[in-house]
Amino acid sequence: MTVKQFFIQLALMALVVILLLGGVMIWLRFYTNHGQKLELPDYKEMHIKDAKSDAELKTFEVVVKDSAYRVGMPGGLILTQNPKPGSLVKEGRKIYVDISKYNPDLVALSDLRPMYGHEYSNKQRELASLFINSKIKSRRYDPGEPDHILEVWYEGDLIEGKEGVKKGVDIKVGGTLEFVVSGLEGGKAESVDYTCKTLREMQFILDYSRLKMGKITRTGVITNMEDAYIIAQNPPHEEGKTIPHGTKIDFTVQQDKPESCL
Repeated sequence: MTVKQFFIQLALMALVVILLLGGVMIWLRFYTNHGQKLELPDYKEMHIKDAKSDAELKTFEVVVKDSAYRVGMPGGLILTQNPKPGSLVKEGRKIYVDISKYNPDLVALSDLRPMYGHEYSNKQRELASLFINSKIKSRRYDPGEPDHILEVWYEGDLIEGKEGVKKGVDIKVGGTLEFVVSGLEGGKAESVDYTCKTLREMQFILDYSRLKMGKITRTGVITNMEDAYIIAQNPPHEEGKTIPHGTKIDFTVQQDKPESCL
């Protein structure tokens, strides 16, 4: 063997050793990193498309588990994720997420309990549990109890009232129902002739008619005010006329019953 051949063989042996060492180093690096845990990013409030692209680069997989409508929130945004952000997981781990819906859920009006004639605040709480908003559109005089529902409006349409419930109406979750409710203001009472009645009788009629007693003028000696008789009133009685609720009526009284009343 010549010297030249010896050095060639030595160089080949050195090359084989270098290749073997390089292969061992690569294998050791792969073996060491295999099974290594990685920290999960926070994908909440990120769009699902962007989250999937990012997860793919990090060897994760994003899987949509459920969706829910959120008022004022665009669709496709991640609401929750499992495992939580910052968790240490292995490569290839699936991340389960809930996202916001693009379109709101609908609640059929026919599925709601009757609202007409019911107390407003009770219905307001009931609708809030279904994520439906409520507000008072206006108040209207009604002889019954105040703050009871007379009409229900949705997006400019009357959908429930004394005539019944409109068919085929769907209400968006997060939408708003408007209510016309009863009130005591704005009503009127029929004019009553109080002459020849006692103040006791007059007070009962005033309370029933939602009117108020004004100034009392005495004529002569009054020994028992409640049993005193009315001889005049202002405004005077007019047959067929109505008086706004809350109107004050002044009276002139005397103790004895007038002869004209006998």
